[in-house]
Amino acid sequence: MIRTATGTLAALLLSTAAFAQDATNPETGEPLAEDQSFTYRMLDDWKSIDPQLVEETAGNHAVRQLFEGLYNSAPDGTIEPGVALSHEVSDDGLTYTFTLRDDARWSDGEPVTAQDFVYGIQRAVDPELASNYSWYIELATVEGATEAIAGEIDPSEIGVRAIDDTTLEITLEEALPYFPQMVTYSTFFPARQDVIEEHGADWVRPGNIVGNGAYVLTDYRVGERWSAEKSDTYWNADDVIIDEVTGLIINDPNQALTRYFDGEVDMTEPLPAGQFPELKEEYPDQAHSIPRLCSYYYAFNQSESGPEALKDPNVRRALSLAVDRSVITDQILQGGQTPAYTFAHQDTANFEMPVLPDAQMTQAERDAEAQRLWEEAGSPDLTLDLIYNTSDQHEQIATIVSQMWKQKLGVDTDLSNYEWSTYLDVRGGQNFDISRSAWCADYNEASSFLDLMTSNNENNDGKYANPRVDELIDASRTAENPQEIYTEVEEILNEDTAIIPIYHYSLAFMLDEDVKGWPFENAENNWYARDLYRVAGE
Repeated sequence: MIRTATGTLAALLLSTAAFAQDATNPETGEPLAEDQSFTYRMLDDWKSIDPQLVEETAGNHAVRQLFEGLYNSAPDGTIEPGVALSHEVSDDGLTYTFTLRDDARWSDGEPVTAQDFVYGIQRAVDPELASNYSWYIELATVEGATEAIAGEIDPSEIGVRAIDDTTLEITLEEALPYFPQMVTYSTFFPARQDVIEEHGADWVRPGNIVGNGAYVLTDYRVGERWSAEKSDTYWNADDVIIDEVTGLIINDPNQALTRYFDGEVDMTEPLPAGQFPELKEEYPDQAHSIPRLCSYYYAFNQSESGPEALKDPNVRRALSLAVDRSVITDQILQGGQTPAYTFAHQDTANFEMPVLPDAQMTQAERDAEAQRLWEEAGSPDLTLDLIYNTSDQHEQIATIVSQMWKQKLGVDTDLSNYEWSTYLDVRGGQNFDISRSAWCADYNEASSFLDLMTSNNENNDGKYANPRVDELIDASRTAENPQEIYTEVEEILNEDTAIIPIYHYSLAFMLDEDVKGWPFENAENNWYARDLYRVAGE
């Protein structure tokens, strides 16, 4: 059915009238506020909100509001139906057949079809798009993805096909028990071929974009803000209460906190380093700290352009041991973060952290071992370039780490900060010695972290390579007990000092107590504005 402007206005008036007559949450009975908007703080602007190009947290928060995949991430971290109602798996575990809902619509009213998913997945592996997340389709072992990315076959030949408008078939090369979790990530989202062909790279700009999520992009100002309004064509629009979602880019966490208390934003994270304990005591119903499946680490440039000294594992290990992680977590951050010696987050589902020697030492023992290794490496006269994206918190951590290296090993460190987009380019081009990095799980399984350390992963910006790690990660995909493999991988990463794990995230944030429906149990921090609502203040 074609939706006319008159019809849209009539529907809006009916919706407003219904709200005025019965302004309570239909499930909880709570009285609803007249203002049903949600505004949150963003640390950085996104690089893209094209589902097949997005590669960072800022963009993904927006993409989840504007688009919808086969499955969504439920408030408790499990999966729930999105465009797909269900799926069946073949006996060999290689073929997934998804049944799509027939009432899913794009924001222009056109039906969402299985072919839209086929097109989205095919464009993700198309060398012409050159997506930094094409590897994700390969990681999911979609049939032919490796060859398509390499340009050896046409993207149309990979293992995705539309049986009919509401039936999608995806064929894998290896059975992955966690594959349904992987399709909650944006790389597997649908895309409108006609819109992309008409507008090119500008298809995701306000006025051009056609999404299938609960909201439609209405405003975007580079480096400042974005806004989206509730979509009246979303299949579950009647149950969506928040009618506008806005992200404000505020680089300074102290300014963000001030603007939170001034009522400009409803949610702000991360909090200024060290302030969470005091905020929790003073505002117990607004200050929260929950596990967050992200690991903060420093990457060494181990490519040909990297310093020769960093190719020595003794040098890398000494630098890692000299970092007193507890100072960072307990004295600087104070938001529930925990010292990290593994790459995979300690709260990852079905992951048991291996007992690594570094974690068993006292810091005094680590320092002594660091100095011994440094001397064994010839006590190199070293000046390192440490890069990070602009943030007071990243600067604080970089400053204290550089002091630790200077005091314990005599290493000089130059600190270089860049705004987000430039930082990604500098890091991705290996124009650094050591880079501040963080990885957040794309799905709740240890492989989402550990695959990053394989030699062919496009996000392995340090270019660490160990054939045994590649072999193990490949074997883990079909292993009955992948935990044994993950343990060995973590042991190798520790022995090689592939990276310097610094801390496992928690999400310390302020949330307006009038905003309800926040998914506190979702460790991936996959929130959807469509699940939120504002209650009337007393």
